[in-house]
Parts: sequence; structure tokens; C-alpha cells
Amino acid sequence: MDERDIRIGDAERAQALELLGEHLGEGRLDVEEYGERSARVSTARTRGELMALFADLPPPRPRFQQVAPLSTAQPPVRRSFRPDPRVVVPLVVLACVGLWALVRIPQVLLLIPVAVLLLGGMGRRR
Repeated sequence: MDERDIRIGDAERAQALELLGEHLGEGRLDVEEYGERSARVSTARTRGELMALFADLPPPRPRFQQVAPLSTAQPPVRRSFRPDPRVVVPLVVLACVGLWALVRIPQVLLLIPVAVLLLGGMGRRR
């Protein structure tokens, strides 16, 4: 991509307007030409469009930050998540015991009153 095709933002437009004001103050531009160029600055989208407004003027001219070249480095390889078996196995065992308890406990709870009645009744017999 050519540097002239890089898009500009509000900061670059503000700098260009300030520099046009300096050229107006030095007498290099008349008020009408300053107004025309200022209007074009506000609609400029690229560095090239902005620089064209200063082509026939001596410095100062807008300065742009250097654009970092696009990186050609490969993105880091993402490792797939693999849980530690020392953690997973106990959790699976606990889940199985908990599920078994949920299924079996109601039946066990029914046996408690029966056991109490049977054991309690045995102690009363003489």
C-alpha cells in the first residue's frame, strides 16, 4: 500500500488547518484560497489528498506518524485445552457417587422407618 493511500483522522485534519492558518498569516494564501483549502481539508480522506493541498506551498507541511509495517509473523498456535486427569478422574467419581446417591437415597430413606420399627419391636418382646 502506498503511503499516500493511508487514511487520515481528525488529528491530521486539525494539524493541516493549523498549518494553512500559518500560511495565511505569512501572506502565502489569501482569505478566499484559505477558505477553499480549508473546506478540502475537512473532506480529505487520505494522506495524498491532504498533501496535494500543500504541494505549491513551502514548509511547514503536515507530518504523519510512521506506519508500522504489517507483521508477516504467524499468529501463535493455540493449544487445545486438555484437562489434567488427576483432577478429572476424582470429579467424575464424585459425580457418579452423587448421582447414585440421588437415585438410591429415597429408597434407603424408606428403609429407615422400617428398620426402626423392626428393631424397636424386637426390644419389647419378652
